[in-house]
Amino acid sequence: MASLGQAKTLGGIGSILALLSGLLFWVPYSAGIGLLIVGLVLMLVAVKNIADTTGDQPIFNNMMYSVILAIIGPVIAAVVVFAAAASFLSTFRGFTPGTTTLPSGFLAVIGIIILAGVILWVCILISTIFLKKSYDAIATKLRVDIFRTTGLLFLIGAATLIVLVGVLILFIAAILQIVAFFSIPEQVSPQMPPQQVWGPPMPPAPLPPSMTPTQ
Repeated sequence: MASLGQAKTLGGIGSILALLSGLLFWVPYSAGIGLLIVGLVLMLVAVKNIADTTGDQPIFNNMMYSVILAIIGPVIAAVVVFAAAASFLSTFRGFTPGTTTLPSGFLAVIGIIILAGVILWVCILISTIFLKKSYDAIATKLRVDIFRTTGLLFLIGAATLIVLVGVLILFIAAILQIVAFFSIPEQVSPQMPPQQVWGPPMPPAPLPPSMTPTQ
C-alpha cells in the first residue's frame, strides 16, 4: 500500500545514491552507473507512492519520462563515443609518425564526439523539464516548497551545463533533493481554502437587519 512514509524513505535513499554516483569518481564506471540507476528507480517508486496517495498520476508520469531520459541519454552518448573511438583507432592504421598531416577522418571523429555531447545535453535538459513539472506538483500537493526550488535548480543547472557552471548548480540541486524527500510529511495536509490574491477588494458582507443604521 502506497504511503508518504515509504516515499520519504525510498526517495531519500535514492537521492543519496544518485548523488554518490557522481561523487565517487574513483570507483569503476560501471559501479557509478549502477548507483545512479538504483537511485533513480528508488526515487521513481517514491514518486509513484506520492502520486497514488495524492491521486495525481501526472506526478508519476512526468517523473517516469524524466528517469527514462536520464538513463537513455548517457547510454546513447556512450554508444556514439564508442563508435567514434573505434573509428579514431582505425584512422591511425595508415598514419606515419612524424608527419604534420592529420589522419584521414580525424575531424569526423571529433564531430561525432561533439554530437554525443549534444545528445547527452539535450536528453538531460528535457529530463529536467519533466522533473520540474513533477516536483512542482509535489510541492503543491504536499506543501513542501523545497521540491519547487529543487526542480528549478535542476533545470537551470542542465541549461547551463555547457558552460560548466551548471555542474555546481546540479550538485546543489542534488543536495536539496535529499532534503526535499526527507521533508515529506507522513500525511497529506488538508487543503486551505482559496484566497483572493489579485483584483478589486471583496465587498463587505451585508449587516443583519437589526444592525442596519436607521435614517
